Amino acid sequence: MQPFEFNTVSRIVSGGGSALNLAAELDRLGVGRPLLVTDPGLMAIGLIQPLLRALEDAGVVPVVFDQVREDPPEDTVLAAKALAASSAVDGVVAVGGGSSMDVAKVVAVLLRGAQPLSSLYGVGNVQGGRLPLVLVPTTAGTGSEVTPVAVITTGATTKAGVSSPVLLPDVAVLDPDLTLGLPPAVTAMTGVDAMVHAIEAYTSRHKKNPISDMLAVRALELLARHIRTAVTDGGNRAAREAMLLGACLAGQAFANAPVAAVHALAYPLGGHYHIPHGLSNSLVLPSVLAFNARSAAPLYAELAEVVTGSAQVGSDEAKTQALIDGLR
Repeated sequence: MQPFEFNTVSRIVSGGGSALNLAAELDRLGVGRPLLVTDPGLMAIGLIQPLLRALEDAGVVPVVFDQVREDPPEDTVLAAKALAASSAVDGVVAVGGGSSMDVAKVVAVLLRGAQPLSSLYGVGNVQGGRLPLVLVPTTAGTGSEVTPVAVITTGATTKAGVSSPVLLPDVAVLDPDLTLGLPPAVTAMTGVDAMVHAIEAYTSRHKKNPISDMLAVRALELLARHIRTAVTDGGNRAAREAMLLGACLAGQAFANAPVAAVHALAYPLGGHYHIPHGLSNSLVLPSVLAFNARSAAPLYAELAEVVTGSAQVGSDEAKTQALIDGLR
């Protein structure tokens, strides 16, 4: 066995209604006035207001920044930082999809240190610490609640990533109740994103390890088994809970065994054409799997049964084709 390292968040809280207990998590971290980062859509449908009331009832005074949009640009990050700095916040909470969580991660770093945003981009460039950070996903896809990465839009057609263990939150809260109202298209696209995380982590040559493998397989099992139900019956709590957990496990897997060609192709598609990340993943996934099969067929064969839910026979190449067909 090759030596390896595995890093993840120190605390995960999962269960229906768990987001209503944010105050207890914040109290444990010594936070009484958090910046709450979210998006206008979640505010408009009333998803955030019960959480705000629960915080206020517990004596927590949240400062709300609700202007995050998909593929958040630098000016959104800086606006959130400015609001937080002028409001003397002592922690950061994100309730939303990957965009809100990515903004929250970067803002938590900017509020603690003197680094300009531009100096954070790349791997290992964060110096110092951050404010206490709690992440609450409202989609089952990005896994951002358990990854040390944030992606920010830097220009009309460009994005840049910040990658540092400092971005791992203190707490990730998985509340399936927050995902019950996700539209079918969003459910499908974010679910595919999570499945790609699991597939690429399992087949990565770089930093692949027994723990990431275990998480990737279990994640893919949960996601493949429940994604169709979650899309067609969005109110199915069991399916939503399985998808949220699957996305989280896949996030932990690829945070330690990085994604590869699918994401490498999907990122520029999203940057240039401004299409959702999960959709761009799905567009290139079959072609990448077919291309990689010449080297990765044995690993793809191992995943075929997980995705299809039935034993596969034949060569590794035949099983790889079954995997591709099962993902279509």
